[in-house]
Order: sequence, then structure tokens, then C-alpha cells
Amino acid sequence: MADVLLTTVLPLALAFIMFALGLGLTLADFARVAARPAAVATGLAAQIVGIPVAAFLLLQVMPLAPALGLGVMILALCPGGVTSNMLTRLAGGSVALSITLTACASLLCALTVPPMVAWSARTFMGEAAPSVDVLGLGLAMFAITTAPALAGVALRRLAPAFAERAEPTAARIATGLFIVIILGAIGANWQVVVDVLPTLGPLLIALNVLLLGLGLGLGMAMGLGRRQSVAVAMELGIQNGTLGLAVGGMVAGGAAVLPAFALPSGGYGMTMYLVALPFALWARRWTAVERAAQVPA
Repeated sequence: MADVLLTTVLPLALAFIMFALGLGLTLADFARVAARPAAVATGLAAQIVGIPVAAFLLLQVMPLAPALGLGVMILALCPGGVTSNMLTRLAGGSVALSITLTACASLLCALTVPPMVAWSARTFMGEAAPSVDVLGLGLAMFAITTAPALAGVALRRLAPAFAERAEPTAARIATGLFIVIILGAIGANWQVVVDVLPTLGPLLIALNVLLLGLGLGLGMAMGLGRRQSVAVAMELGIQNGTLGLAVGGMVAGGAAVLPAFALPSGGYGMTMYLVALPFALWARRWTAVERAAQVPA
């Protein structure tokens, strides 16, 4: 069951999730890159560079088995997803900035993730590292992430009325698929997850805390408002666990059970809410002043 989940169901579900993300985007979302260069540049730089560096340093302090360490790096290399947008809304952060950062990082991930996965494999596993076909992985990621998102953007552009009607339903289905995939992967490999979670869980929680704090601190240091800072924090703190599962499965080349490279992404689906939800509830109170004053987000 697990091999079918990883090789067939997961890529198709992820493609739909990315299509739903694109369906909710307009050209105005991308225009914010020019309108808010400091906020977007801060968020993207922190996401593409800051998260992997933070994960790497944390793994030096809280070392794991090499395969699990590679899995943590794979998770850290994945951009935020629809979950970060939803939690940003709950936290009272700038949803517009969150969506822009998610969109830009998701479109870039086919270029940024494969070479860093190959480097991480060599760094953590040495001679035991799996062979990572950077071009092949990039093309596969483009097919299941970037291309569906672009298709959603194109449909929104060509048939805006239809897209506006379809987007809420597509977003709900995408959220449901995210939950089903994570629960399915964990359920099909329950004993494996239970065996490693006591070791893996503390690191994943520490990574969440570190990245949320880093994002909030960077936003404030760059002079962004509270709502924009919260959006940057959520984009750093919430990774696309579904994509992490898919990449881990692709690196493993198909497996009868959830491969070690994918276990951190599976466990992350359980642990991230332990940190993200309390942070969102605190941030909602922290951003209340700006929201009441209707400060532009």
C-alpha cells in the first residue's frame, strides 16, 4: 500500500494541491514582488537560504541517523504550502504577502531543491548516499509542482469567473488531500513512525520554534510591520510536508515502506501544529493593533 501511496497517489494529490494554489493566484499577487520588494526579498532569501542553514546547524546540535538527517534537510528545502497561508490568516498576518511568498517559492523549487538535495545526500550519508539525478528530480518536481501551479494561474487568467467559483472548492479539496496524504503515510507505516518519533519529534519541534522566531525577528529587523513579519515567520516555520514526502520517495526510488528520507516530513505533519497553532493564536493578539488600525498588509 505504501509504495502505491508514494509513487502514484501522492504525486497526483500534490499536483492537484499545487493547481489549487495557482487557481487562487492573480497577476496582482506577483505584482507585489515589485510593490513590496523588501518584504518579498526578505521572505524568499530566508526561505531558500535561511531555512536549510538553520536545519543544518540544528542537526549539528541534535544529530540524527544519516538517512533521517537527509530527510530533515529535504523537509527544510521544501517551500511553504497552502497550510502556511491558512495559518497566516488565523494569525492575523498579511495573507497577501504569504500567498506571494508561497507562489514564488513554489515556482522556484524545481530549480532550488534538486541540487541541494544532492548536496545534502553527500554531506549526511557520504558513500552510502543514494544517487540523486538532479535533472531528473528537477523535471519530476516541475511536473508535480511548478507546472500545475502555472496551469492554475493560466486558468485564473483565461477564465476568471470560473476560477473564482471553483477556487474555494479546490482549496478545500487541496486541504483535505494534504490531511489524507499525511495521515495515510503515517497510518501505512505506523510502527516505523512510532519507532523514530521519540528521536525525531524534539528536533522537528525545535526546528519549528527556531524558524518561526527567525522569521519574526527578520521581519522586524527589516522594518516590516507586524502583519508582514508574521507572514514571513509562517512561511519560514511551515514547510510543505506533502512535497517532502514526495521528494523523499523519489530519492528512495520507490519503497515498500515509508523511506527514512521521508519520515521527517511524515512526522512533521503531526508535530508542526503543536508549535504553529499556539504561535498563531499569540500572533493574532499581537497583530490586533495593526488590523484595528487597518494598516496595509
